[in-house]
Amino acid sequence: MTARVLDGNAVARAIREEVAPGVAAFTATAGRPPGLGIVLVGDDPASHVYVRNKIRAGMEAGMFVDLQQLPATATLDDVLGVVGRLNASDVHDGILVQSPLPGAMGREAERAVFDVIDPAKDVDGFSPGNVGLLVQKRDCLKACTPAGVIELLDRSGIAIAGQRAVVIGRSDIVGKPMALMLLHRDATVTVCHSRTTSLASLCAEADILVAAIGRACMVTPDFVKPGATVIDVGMNRLDDAATVAALFPAGSKKREQFEKAGSVLVGDVHPDVAGTAGALTPVPGGVGPLTIAMLMKNTLQAAIARVAARA
Repeated sequence: MTARVLDGNAVARAIREEVAPGVAAFTATAGRPPGLGIVLVGDDPASHVYVRNKIRAGMEAGMFVDLQQLPATATLDDVLGVVGRLNASDVHDGILVQSPLPGAMGREAERAVFDVIDPAKDVDGFSPGNVGLLVQKRDCLKACTPAGVIELLDRSGIAIAGQRAVVIGRSDIVGKPMALMLLHRDATVTVCHSRTTSLASLCAEADILVAAIGRACMVTPDFVKPGATVIDVGMNRLDDAATVAALFPAGSKKREQFEKAGSVLVGDVHPDVAGTAGALTPVPGGVGPLTIAMLMKNTLQAAIARVAARA
C-alpha cells in the first residue's frame, strides 16, 4: 500500500482563489481593503520566514498588510501597546502576533497578548472569547491550522462523521482546537500527549490520526491503522547528521535532501508511514500552506463582520 498524498498546496490555492473575489467585493463596498496587522518581535529565523509568507499571501489577495516589527529587547508592555493601537484602528480588521515571543518576556507572555486582542480582530482564533465560542460550537474566528485541516479533509473527500479520531498534542494552538473541531463534526475523539500510556496502540485504532506534538518522525508505522488518514502538523528542521542517519537510510529522499542542503524539514510522522496509511499529508506542502490560506479567509471574515456591525 502506498498512501494517497493529500496536497495542501492545491487546497490552499483553491481557498485563496475563493477569498480573492470576496476581498475585491469588500474593497469596492468599504472603500478600503481588508487590513491585517502583524506583530513580529525579535530575530527568530523561522518566525521571519512565516511572517514573510503571510505578508506575501495577504498582498497577493489584495489586502492591506501592516508589519509592526519590534526588537528582541522589546518588553511585554511594548507588545501590548502595539496591540492596543491595532485594536483601536479603523483600518486593521485582523491582528496576528507571531509566536513564539522572546523567552525573556516570560512563560505567560503569549497568553497575556491573546487576552488583550479584540476578539473581533483575533484572526488567529486564540483569544479566550473565541475559544469559548468554539467550545460551544458557535460562530467565531477559528484557529487557522486546525481549521485548515478540516478544509483539507472535506475537500479531499475524507469522511469525518462517525470516524475514530486521535490527536497527538494538546496545545492551545493546534491540539485542543483540532479535537474540538473534529468533535463538532461528529468524530469520536481521543487526545493524546507526552504522558499517554500505550500511545502507539491507541493511535493505531484511529481512522484519522493528527500528529501535532513537535517531535521529528515520532509517528512510525506501528502507530497507524492500515488505511488510516494521517495528518502531519509537525515542522521540524534537522541539521544533525547523526540524527538524520539514524532516521533515514542512505539513498532515501530525506537523506539526499540533507546531504545536498545540510538540513532537512521533516514532520512528526516518519515517511515510512506512507506504506501503511491510506492518505498522508507531506512535509513540506501539507498543512503549512493551509494555515496561511485560512488566515486570509479569517481576515476577510473579520473585515466583513466589523463593517456589518457598524451598519
